[in-house]
Amino acid sequence: MDMTKDRVAVIGLGYVGLPLAVAFGANRPVVGFDVNAARVAALRAGHDDTLEVTDAELAAAVQLRVTDDTAALGECNVFIVTVPTPIDSHRRPDLGPLLTASRTVGQALSRGDLVVYESTVYPGATEEDCVPVLEKVSGLRFNEDFFVGYSPERINPGDREHRLSSIVKVTAGSTPEAAERVDALYREVVTAGTHRASSIRVAEAAKVIENTQRDVNIALINELAVLFNRLGIDTEEVLQAAGSKWNFLPFRPGLVGGHCIGVDPYYLTHKAQQVGHHPEIILAGRRLNDGMGAYVAGELLKAMMHKGTRVQGGRVLVMGLTFKENTPDLRNSRAVDVVRELESYGLAVDAFDPWVNPADAEHELDVAPVAQPEAGAYDAIVLAVAHREFRDLGEQGIRAFGRDPHVLYDLKYLLPRGAADARL
Repeated sequence: MDMTKDRVAVIGLGYVGLPLAVAFGANRPVVGFDVNAARVAALRAGHDDTLEVTDAELAAAVQLRVTDDTAALGECNVFIVTVPTPIDSHRRPDLGPLLTASRTVGQALSRGDLVVYESTVYPGATEEDCVPVLEKVSGLRFNEDFFVGYSPERINPGDREHRLSSIVKVTAGSTPEAAERVDALYREVVTAGTHRASSIRVAEAAKVIENTQRDVNIALINELAVLFNRLGIDTEEVLQAAGSKWNFLPFRPGLVGGHCIGVDPYYLTHKAQQVGHHPEIILAGRRLNDGMGAYVAGELLKAMMHKGTRVQGGRVLVMGLTFKENTPDLRNSRAVDVVRELESYGLAVDAFDPWVNPADAEHELDVAPVAQPEAGAYDAIVLAVAHREFRDLGEQGIRAFGRDPHVLYDLKYLLPRGAADARL
């Protein structure tokens, strides 16, 4: 097949889909599809609110057409699905967006077409959950009339160094010919190269363990931080000392959220339990990391009482709401756990984050952030996210928000040792 004639559709224009659509759109015709009309309008106006793609990069994608009209998908023969795969309130995989996208693609599918999934799933989901939807809606037969591939996303929001083109891309296909087609497609835009897996299930498993491994490692460091706190030892100092050994892994304690690390392990544990295996280490890590917000709130209260600051009727400023620094990404942010836990003790909590849209914070987290903290107003301040704006303020600028006396809790080691009253 002459792949130069392929017309690509990217389904879902979020943190993952848009950079991909822009990369392909610089060289070949691409339809970027999203169900969010406001998102489509903003991109047509030349701006990406997620800040993953610059206005200049968006303008350079001269062959990219952004739309919310499903009719445009009929022009395409390669469909790349990049929709979210969240968890529900019971921490079970929610394949709703993925299956909805599969139905949308199924309506546009023709003989010879290729469907590639990038969304993080458990091993087997592409062929066991998505393919039947494609077959039912299209009336076509899998691996006879149409083919499927899998190439897991590795986008790191806010990271200007590790970009789509500079990260090795794992690829896989439902047949050897489909695997080569998928691999060749991504080689067009990924200069770092590709790693072709032997099967879609292997590629799915590789993706889901990338973040599960990070989750478990951070859980270990979080547990050590709790232990060292009880022993009166500074955790960061311990980690710096241990880090002098060449093979010590440089993980740091903290709140574990985001679109991947706080979610992906639940996809793997779901599949494990389906086949009768109880994943003890993975679930233990998840429980520990999910409890860190409550731990931080408790430690802050202890520090407030020790310093003699007002607790009853006290006011707390939580600086940072996003799941990581220097990005507006609020998905699965665990900073909200600190806010909620402090509120449960009767404290009045203001959240401040210069990176977020207030309407997005209210929608995603049910938190209404303040436009600017009030000077000299807070009994405690929590540095929850290491935004560069907070780093630039320094200790003096941050403490200016506190009343006398107040507690400054540095959750992210943003300030030098000794500058904060307490840290994780």
